Amino acid sequence: MADYENFVKLSQAFPELDSPGGTIVEPNDRPLDSRHLDMVYALQTLSDKPYMSSVISGANARDTIAMGEILFGELPPSPVSISLVNCNSPLRWDDRMLSAMVEYNRADQAVVMTPFLLMGAMSPVSIPATLVQQLAEALSGIAPCQLVQPGCPVVFGSFLSNTDMQSGSPSFGTPESAIGLLCTGQIARRFGRPFRSGGGLTASQTADAQGAYEALMTLLPTFLAGTNFVMHAAGWLEGGLVSCYEKFIVDVELLRMLRHEFTPLEIDEASLAFDAHQEVGQGGHFLGAAHTLERFRDCFYRPLLASTENFERWSRNGGKDAVERAGEIWRRTLDEYEQPPMDDGVRHRLQEFVARRRAELGD
Repeated sequence: MADYENFVKLSQAFPELDSPGGTIVEPNDRPLDSRHLDMVYALQTLSDKPYMSSVISGANARDTIAMGEILFGELPPSPVSISLVNCNSPLRWDDRMLSAMVEYNRADQAVVMTPFLLMGAMSPVSIPATLVQQLAEALSGIAPCQLVQPGCPVVFGSFLSNTDMQSGSPSFGTPESAIGLLCTGQIARRFGRPFRSGGGLTASQTADAQGAYEALMTLLPTFLAGTNFVMHAAGWLEGGLVSCYEKFIVDVELLRMLRHEFTPLEIDEASLAFDAHQEVGQGGHFLGAAHTLERFRDCFYRPLLASTENFERWSRNGGKDAVERAGEIWRRTLDEYEQPPMDDGVRHRLQEFVARRRAELGD
C-alpha cells in the first residue's frame, strides 16, 4: 500500500500526467475484499487529479460512487471518475466487469470499454483481422452502456499488442502494436468516438535501453494517432507485472519531450529573429546576441533526467547512469511532495465510510 500511495504522489507531482490512474500497483498487504476502499481513498486524498475507479464487482463500483458523492457533496453533471472495463477476448465480456459497468452507467460515470488483444493468443496473428475483432468487441461493449443509460460517457478502448511466437510471452513496444494503434485512431475517428490506447509499454525486466525504446515505440504512435486517453503512461515494466519507480521517471522524461515536440510552432516577428541576423552579420556567432541573451533560459527543452555533460565532468560527478539519476529524482520528488488541501469534514466522512464498509465486508 505504501508503494501505491507513493505512485499516487508521484503522479500528482508531474504535470505530464493528468490522472494517477486506478490500479497503479496491487496492494497485496491489504485484504482483497476491501483494498479497493484504501485505493480509492488514496486517489481522492493524495491527489486532486481525476481518478479511476474499481471494476472488480458491482459492489466495489457502488462503493466508489458513494465515495465520489462524499468527496463532491453530490455527483456533478460531468463524471468525477473513469473506469476500465476489459473484454475477455476473444468475444466474451466478464459478468463481474459488466456488473461494475452497469453501476457506473447508471451514475453517469465514464467507462472505457476495452478489448484486450494479444495477436496470436486473443486474436488472429494478422493485424487486419485483429482490428475487425477489436471493433466488434468494442462496439458490443459500448452498445449496452447506452441501453443502460442513453448518453452516458463511454470511451472506445484499445489494448493491442502481439505474442512472442517463440516463447508465448506478451510482447510490447513492437512495430505491430504501433501499426495497430495508428489504425485504431483512424477507426475511432470514423465512428466519432474518443479512444484509449498507448502507454509506456515494454517487456523489459528492468529500466534499461530496451525499456526506454519499447516505451517510445508505443508513446510516439500514441501522440501521432491523436489518442484521447492514455493508460500505463509511466512506470510499466516486465509486461505490466511490475510498476517501477525508475521507469516511471524515464517515461515522464519521454512524455515531457513528446509534449514539447508536439506543441505547435509559433511563427512571428520575434521568433523569426531578423534583428539577431542584423546584429551578428556574416561569419559571427549568436551566443552573445541580444536575442539569445533574452531567451537562453527557456528557449530549448531542458531535460528532467538526461545528462549532457562530457565524459570527464560526468565521471567527476559520480558517473551516474540514467537509472541512478532516476532514483534520485523520484526520491527527491516524494520528499518535496505536498498533499493537496481537503476539507477536514470531507476527509473524516471518507474515513468513516471506509471503516464502516471494511467492517461490513468482514475485513
